[in-house]
This record gives sequence, structure tokens and C-alpha cells, in this order.
Amino acid sequence: MDQRYSRQILFKPIGITGQKCLSEASVAVIGCGALGTASAEMLVRAGVGTIRIADRDVVERSNLQRQQLFTEADAEAMVPKVVAAERRLHAIRTDAALYTYFEHVDGVLMEELAAQVDVIIDATDNFETRLLINDAAHKYGIPWIYGACVGSTGTMFPFVPGEAACFHCLMPTLPRMNETCDTAGIIAPAVQVTASHQCTEVLKWLTGNREAMRKKVLHFDLWNPAQLETGISRLRDPHCETCGIHPTFPSLSIQDTRRVAVLCGRDAVQITADPDRSLSLDDVEQLAEKIGNPCKRTPYSVEMFAEGHRMILFRTGRLLIYGISDATEGMNLFHKLFG
Repeated sequence: MDQRYSRQILFKPIGITGQKCLSEASVAVIGCGALGTASAEMLVRAGVGTIRIADRDVVERSNLQRQQLFTEADAEAMVPKVVAAERRLHAIRTDAALYTYFEHVDGVLMEELAAQVDVIIDATDNFETRLLINDAAHKYGIPWIYGACVGSTGTMFPFVPGEAACFHCLMPTLPRMNETCDTAGIIAPAVQVTASHQCTEVLKWLTGNREAMRKKVLHFDLWNPAQLETGISRLRDPHCETCGIHPTFPSLSIQDTRRVAVLCGRDAVQITADPDRSLSLDDVEQLAEKIGNPCKRTPYSVEMFAEGHRMILFRTGRLLIYGISDATEGMNLFHKLFG
């Protein structure tokens, strides 16, 4: 066994057998922001054999305060987060099998990932994607590790199919929080602690120490020191559409045909062009030239400014318009500029 893992092997719950299990394991990390980069690096350093990372965003300067694996050069070049992360992770461990997905996570991609991994780490920032993760994890019988942090607080829980309530069961009791790290801010230590708890649960699962996994939701505050654990077994719904007697996995069956979506907390809308009228990077570059505004092109996207708004078109046809938080306003501007 590689000497690089000698200290981890000395930890009795893992040992040589557990380390071998890690080397043969596969983990999906959904989201490559603060929690995603922290988790991916910990798992790569721990010797997990295969890691699949999905994220739709590019590196921006505001990410650097809390999102590891990224540099100022990545932000300047608007490198996709998964591309920058893969580069850095391979520098950390050359034999890591890394697969990246620079795209929006929908039901199709979520099922593709769930079918190939042993456990999923939630590093997202919205309920809709977590419902997708929850459905896929239960459909394929694998655990997923919920994680969320904002301000100085963090929350974590390992959802294991067949045990306690699932995320869908909890929906009626969960507050639809408006606060995100984009609106309430966040300190990096809250990220690191949350990701550490998530990765600890992953290590327990993959090395066969499943009896040691948490049975209660963990919530903590680092700034105003507090820690709370909450049991959720009694909240399990026998008629739940995800984990009940007759599961239908509703989130996976929903085909998201929305052309426009408001990105919560980011003061931006996302527009996906109609398949019959797809935009290209050349289209945006030509528009910028026509109206006399500067643009910035990378192998993955084009950034331009028009009508007082920053816009980024990705080569997949996905357009972000910043400074707008209304779907109708976003579509009106889209049609005004692109017809």
C-alpha cells in the first residue's frame, strides 16, 4: 500500500482493508463550489479511487475567499469550475480517476451519475437539485450526504435509503430559506467544518463502518458557539413518493422544459435557447462587435455587456444575464438582443 496513506491506515477503523475499499470506491460530488471543492480534495487525498464532479459554473473572483482549488488566474480566464478543479486534483494525486461534467444537473445526468457511484455528496445550493439527488439515491439504493452552510452555520446529515426519513419526507417541515451565501455571506471555516463532517460520513460508509454513521441531523454555529442534533426518524412518511411503499421518484420524472430560470441569491437569470434557435459563441461575439461593446471569449464561453447587464453564454447554449431577478424581464431582454 502506498506510503502516502500510512497515517490514515494507522487509524484502526480504516486500516489496510479500509484503504483498499477506498481505492476501489466511486463518489459523485454534485456542485463544485465551496463544499464541492473542499470535499473533492479531501476524498482525493484520502485515496478514493474515482470521483465524478458536476457543476455548471465558471470560476469568479468572489469564489476565491472560500472555494479551494481555484486561483486568480482561473477567475481571470473564466475557467469552468470542474476544469480548474480537475487540474488541481490531478496535481495532488496523479492516479485519481476524475470525471467532470460542465453542465446543468438534470434528472438524466443525475441518474447517470447515481448508477456509477457508491455514494453522493450534496454540494449544491438549492432544493430542486437536492430533490433530484434524493430520488436518484433512493432509486439506486445508495446514500447521499446532505450539506449546507451559510454565515457561520452548517448543517449535515447522511441520508441512507431505508433508514429514517428521506429529504422528500422532510419537505413540509423545512423552511424555504431565502438566505444563501450570496445574500447572507459566509466564512470559510463554516465550509470546512461542514465538508469535513460530510467526508467523514463518506469514509465511514466506504470502509464498512456504517454503524458509526450519524443518526441525527447535525447543525452547528461557529461564530456563536452552538451545536444541535435532531432526530428525524418519526418524520418518515410511509406514503412518500421517494421512500414510501410505492415510490415513483417524482423529481426524476419531471422534464425541465423551462427556457428561463431565476438563480436564487445570484441576481441573475439563466436562459436556455430553443433547440431550433440555439445561440453560438460566434453569435454573441458578433453582437458585441455590432453594438461596439467589448467581449471576452474563452474556449468555454463568451462574456459581454449590453443594456447595462453582464452576460455569459456557454458553448452548451446556456446564457446567464446578471442584474435581473425576473424571468419575464430576462426573456424580454433576450428577445430584444437575439430575436
